[in-house]
Amino acid sequence: MLMISPKMASGMQEKQYTPCLLNFFIYNPTFGPREGEEEKKILFYHPSEVEKNEKIRNVGLCEAIVQFTRTFCPTKPAKSLHTQKNRQFFFEPEENFWIVMVVRNPMIEKPNKDGKPPTVEYQEEEILDTVYGAVVRQCYSMYKLFNGTFGRAMEAGGVELLMQKLEKFFYRYLQTLHLQSCDLLDVFGGISFFPLDKMTYLKIQSFVNRVEESLSLIKYTAFLYNDQLIWSGLEQDDMRILYKYLTTSLFPRHSEPELAGRDSPLRPEVAGNLLHYGRFLTGPANLKDPEAKFRFPKIFVTSEDGYEELHLIVYKAMSAAACFMINASVELTREFCEQLDGLVGPQLTLLASDICEQFTINRRTSGPEKEPQFKFIYFNHMNLAEKSTIHMRKTASVCLTSVHPDLMKILGDINCDFARVDEDEEIIVKAMTDYWVVGKKSDQRELYVILNQKNANLIEVNEEVKRLCATQFNNIFFLD
Repeated sequence: MLMISPKMASGMQEKQYTPCLLNFFIYNPTFGPREGEEEKKILFYHPSEVEKNEKIRNVGLCEAIVQFTRTFCPTKPAKSLHTQKNRQFFFEPEENFWIVMVVRNPMIEKPNKDGKPPTVEYQEEEILDTVYGAVVRQCYSMYKLFNGTFGRAMEAGGVELLMQKLEKFFYRYLQTLHLQSCDLLDVFGGISFFPLDKMTYLKIQSFVNRVEESLSLIKYTAFLYNDQLIWSGLEQDDMRILYKYLTTSLFPRHSEPELAGRDSPLRPEVAGNLLHYGRFLTGPANLKDPEAKFRFPKIFVTSEDGYEELHLIVYKAMSAAACFMINASVELTREFCEQLDGLVGPQLTLLASDICEQFTINRRTSGPEKEPQFKFIYFNHMNLAEKSTIHMRKTASVCLTSVHPDLMKILGDINCDFARVDEDEEIIVKAMTDYWVVGKKSDQRELYVILNQKNANLIEVNEEVKRLCATQFNNIFFLD
């Protein structure tokens, strides 16, 4: 969707246009090596209505750029190409398979007097390579989660099957890309963990163990509350992309008002009667429907042999969600789903109530929340833990940040500086808007702080960040 924000300039309106997707295509240069066969290289092209010769020309140009840059560094070909009007991003996820994303640069349209056409100014430096490079990698990771590798499709049915899978997946997925909302969180691709006391955490671990023991078909389990992860049996990289799918696609689609009692502890008699609020988010919408379909989405995760295909069952009760993964070779029946519903529903409903009660007590004991003088983003590269007080809400279609885009750009620039060196370091920036922006990198952890202290000096800002680290990250070591 095109976002236009009008600004008043010298009594006339100027329009600001955010970045948008121009082209997205996937090609393999080995599929059409001879002259006249160039179209065979193209496996997917968006938008599809582009004329054939233009597709061939655009793919050929990208191929030439990649080959040209290989002469300087054979192992590291081009990752991006900057032009006045757009930015191109190149990614080779598998040998000879290239994904290219072309993004139009943000621009400002300024009206002219005397009826002349408006002047267009392209803001070439507003787009960060790290952010949109990460978006291209996410596109491939999401495809791989639901379809396996490109090579797998080639083995199963050749180029034709691969093209069908790419068309089916990316036709829908590209509609969910909102490039104007992409920022530092896309670079990290982290996981937000729900803070819990030890007893409640042990209850959840016990629940997972009981369910896996009772339903031996279940191979992996993940447990989330309020869109935050509590427990996962998957490998980190698999969980990170599954977490993104759940929190930006599946959960928002099912975010209609939950039943009464969603965020309040349950009455004892409800638990005694074993009533529950559990339901399937994937698979059958209603178990009592005689026409119900027991088909679940399949996902691919890494295993010792390369990868394994699994059914993904997502079951939710109030604000708690449990993901159960079962080998795809097993046929899931009505009986199994009824057994899972009867076993998991009441327990998950009680657990959701316990977590909510504990969360409410913790908030009460911590006292009333004051509007802090700072906002921060924290990321841990070792466990992918991510925490942001800057993002009020982030889904596939909306990203509400509580700070100006210029400050988000500074955060991205600091992150680029951190990526260039392996050493721990700290960067402090005074923004034009009187905000202070601080970045700390220490022991595989990164912390970015935005301070709204107009008259503060460098020493005071440093002290304020130290206080933040002591209160918010008291058990995490940051080098001074």
